[in-house]
Amino acid sequence: MTIEIDHAGKAALVTGSGAGIGREVALWLARAGAAIGVNDIREDKAAAVVAEIEAEGGTAVPLVADCRDDDAVDAMVAAAVAQLGRLDVAVNNIGMLPPGRGVKPFVDYRGDDWRDIIDQNLVLAALCGRAEAEHMRSAGGGVILFVTSGETTRPSPYNSIYAAAKAAINHLITSMAVELGPEGIRVLAMAPGTTLTETVAWAFTEERAAAITASTPLRRQVEHDELARLATFLTSDLARCITGQFILTDAGAFLSRSRPANDEGLKSAPTGANAQ
Repeated sequence: MTIEIDHAGKAALVTGSGAGIGREVALWLARAGAAIGVNDIREDKAAAVVAEIEAEGGTAVPLVADCRDDDAVDAMVAAAVAQLGRLDVAVNNIGMLPPGRGVKPFVDYRGDDWRDIIDQNLVLAALCGRAEAEHMRSAGGGVILFVTSGETTRPSPYNSIYAAAKAAINHLITSMAVELGPEGIRVLAMAPGTTLTETVAWAFTEERAAAITASTPLRRQVEHDELARLATFLTSDLARCITGQFILTDAGAFLSRSRPANDEGLKSAPTGANAQ
C-alpha cells in the first residue's frame, strides 16, 4: 500500500517563487497535481519557473507583482483566482532584509530600519494572508502557509528586527487560525533553519555558513526540497487536522548553544531579492 500526497484539482499561489524556497515549493506542489500561480517581482524569474513546471507536464501562470504595494497584493491574488479558477492553497514566502537595513548591531538600528524591515516582512505577509483569506472564505476554505524563520526560536544577534518580525508571524497565525477555522481555512507556518537561499548565500561568507552548520545537532543545512516536501504535506488533506501551528525545520539548530553570535562574515542583502 502506498500513500500519496494529492493536490490534483487544486490551485496554489506561491509568493516569492522565482527562486530559492519559493521556487522549490512551487515545483513540488505542481508535481503533486496543483496548478500554480508563480509570483515574483522579477518577470524573468517567474517566467522561468513557469517554464520548468510546464516542462514537467504541470500547469502554471506567472504573477508578476511587487508585494510591498497593497494594491498590487490584492490584484495579484485576484489574478491568481481569475487565471486558475480558484485558490485552495497559498504559500507566503516573501521576506526581505532591505539593503542597508539588516545584519548590524541592535544599537545601530534606527526608526526607519524598524519600520522598513517590519513592513516588508510582517505587514507584507499579513496583507497577502488577508487577500488570500478573503477569496478562500467565499470558496469554502483553503490553507494559508507562511514561511518564517528558525531565527524566531533563539537569540538572533545582529539580525534582531528581522527575527522579531518573523516571530510576530508565528503568533499571527494562531489568531488567524481561530478566526478563519470555522470557515474552513487552516493557517500554518514553517520556520526554516539556515538554508542557502539567494539572499542568505549573498549575506553569509563560506566560513560563517560552515560554522552555523557545524553548530547544529545534525551537522547540516536545510535543503530547499526538504522545505518544499513539508509545505506540500502541510497544505494537503493528509494534514487537514493541523492549524495554528508553526513547524520548526532547522536541523536541530534551536538546541544549539554554540551558534556564531557575532557579525563577522555578514553583509547586507542584495538589491532586488525578495524571496526566501
